[in-house]
Amino acid sequence: MAGPRAEKVAVVEEVREHLDSAGAAILTEYRGLKVGDLAQLRRQLTAAGAEYKIFKNTLVRRATAHTSHAVIDPLLAGPTAIAFVRDDIAAVARVLRDFGRAHPELVVKGGLLGEKLLDARGAMSLADLPSREVLLSQLAGALAAPMRQLAGLLEALPRSFAYGLSALVDKRLAESAGDEPGAAPPAAEDAADSTPLGADAGEPVPAEDAADSTPLGADAGEPVPAEDAADSTPLGADAGEQVPAEDTAPEAGPD
Repeated sequence: MAGPRAEKVAVVEEVREHLDSAGAAILTEYRGLKVGDLAQLRRQLTAAGAEYKIFKNTLVRRATAHTSHAVIDPLLAGPTAIAFVRDDIAAVARVLRDFGRAHPELVVKGGLLGEKLLDARGAMSLADLPSREVLLSQLAGALAAPMRQLAGLLEALPRSFAYGLSALVDKRLAESAGDEPGAAPPAAEDAADSTPLGADAGEPVPAEDAADSTPLGADAGEPVPAEDAADSTPLGADAGEQVPAEDTAPEAGPD
């Protein structure tokens, strides 16, 4: 038995290459369209970024055999022309929709988006999508909004950090001032018996304090010997210096 003819093999390979390189494909039935109408449709689809090719269904099935593209086999009934989409599938779908309104003989049978099979309604719904340029603009805007927010946060960060650092320093200074020794007021008994703050050395001590003061070096509560209390040398007198009579207590006479 003779093998397939070379031209058929070439057509099968062409279909396979188109399906592999195209991002999508829309299958149509063109029965009843005039040659001039087909030529006009092909020009419009080329301008929209698609190649419009007519193939025999048997050859298309050979091209899709054992591949993920075999999902389109149920659509291969009747005269079939395929629009292989290279760029903007929405623009191609709009061309087919608008041409079909003016030429009802053109029937959209379905399509292939990636590896997903689309029925006729799904293929025509692609015509309602925004154009590629609009989608890219919307995507750029969606990406730019978070970037603008991030830029605002980064711009405010140094100011917020400075404010927070200043508040933290003020708090630490206030806590340190409250913890310093001597910050609490002195007890009442200490205030009553302490030398007034700021008194100069050598300032006279009040009489009531001098009369009841403990001799220098005596331990607190230790009794003072009688001979020291009665005959003590006035503070500041040199050793061996004669004490004035008025400073000496009169001796008691005989009874």
